[in-house]
Amino acid sequence: MTLLLDLLSWALLLAGGFFCVVGAVGLVRMPDFYTRMHAASVVDTLGAGLVLLGLLLQAGFTLVAVKLLMLGLLIFFASPTATHALARAALLRGLRPLLADEEEPTSKP
Repeated sequence: MTLLLDLLSWALLLAGGFFCVVGAVGLVRMPDFYTRMHAASVVDTLGAGLVLLGLLLQAGFTLVAVKLLMLGLLIFFASPTATHALARAALLRGLRPLLADEEEPTSKP
């Protein structure tokens, strides 16, 4: 039973690490603020959630597991809220999303 639990835990840890790496690459490769923010939000929720779930399986039924659950709930509720507030603030400030029919902005030195 412990071998199966360890394998499942490691699979979740590796999947969470994979999503975090893919999200970090997405942050670098995305063209504008809103798509970068979306990539960061998905990474924060999904990648960190899988890592926390893998750590939760490793912790067993202990006080550490309760702390990991509390941290997971905090991330689950705070991350989408913060992302929404950031997007709303950027939109109200006048930052428009890059649309498919527009050209990509060029940076001037």
